[in-house]
Amino acid sequence: MVNNTIKQIPVDVNINPENILKVKRKRKKAGLVDWLIVAVCVVLILIYILPFMNIIARSLSSPNALVNNKVLLWPVDLTFDSYVFVFSDANFNRSLYFTAVLTVICTIVSLFMTTLCAFPLTFKNLKGKNIINIFIIITMYFNAGTIPNYLLMKQLNLLDNPLVLILPNCLSVFNMIILRSFFWNIPDSLRESAELDGAGPMTILLRIYIPLSSSVIATLALFYAVGRWNGFSDALMYITNTKYQPIQLKLYQIINNRSSIEVATQEGFSSPAISEGLKAASVMFATVPILVVYPWLQRYFISGITIGAIKE
Repeated sequence: MVNNTIKQIPVDVNINPENILKVKRKRKKAGLVDWLIVAVCVVLILIYILPFMNIIARSLSSPNALVNNKVLLWPVDLTFDSYVFVFSDANFNRSLYFTAVLTVICTIVSLFMTTLCAFPLTFKNLKGKNIINIFIIITMYFNAGTIPNYLLMKQLNLLDNPLVLILPNCLSVFNMIILRSFFWNIPDSLRESAELDGAGPMTILLRIYIPLSSSVIATLALFYAVGRWNGFSDALMYITNTKYQPIQLKLYQIINNRSSIEVATQEGFSSPAISEGLKAASVMFATVPILVVYPWLQRYFISGITIGAIKE
């Protein structure tokens, strides 16, 4: 006999025209929220990009166009005179080379100090760990001040010394906390198994922790490199020898019209002071190198920041 049993498809009794209208309304609201987010992102992108485009346009425009305020987002009377002057200046080139070397050294030293500070604090049996953490975190909120720091650097004979640009800021507590949080997420079983095999703390750090921390180390390297490249306040206070002045301090001096007025006038600029085109070209000269490095480390940025945010 043929089984004439018909399997009934369950019908949701809650499906009615009113529920369908509610779903459509929710989708419509979600669509409006998405478009609002897109609009905010576009506005933020324009806020960041338009000033940069204006700087580029000013650096490539003639002095007359700049004096008459004709330059907005596109160069007027295209000229490369400002860049020729900047690239032909021996002081600029020496400062750029010094800043590049200084940035590399500071990044390496800072990563070394940050790792040595973060790794011991991951040991649960470390005596006085809580007190050490308290003293480290206090430095994030309190410091001696500008004048005591200057007097300290003077007593240490670090004034007009390149080491004054490296040692005082070689460790960031914020970056150390990020690295320590990442180390906490590495299973203790890996360290315990290495200890059973006779590995010491430095071997565990070099063979296990550092290879597993490439993303966060790359992120911290980006933080330290950008911070050192853009830093000028410490050089402004501690360095008077032009041989040790970083590029940002040179840029600061140009913006404040402290460079060679006579040379600028001989080069055909429109005013006895440093022209606006020369200022814009100097800004580009100091900004582009670090912008070139950033995309290489960008892929590690998000994962390096968030990977230690959740504690299992």
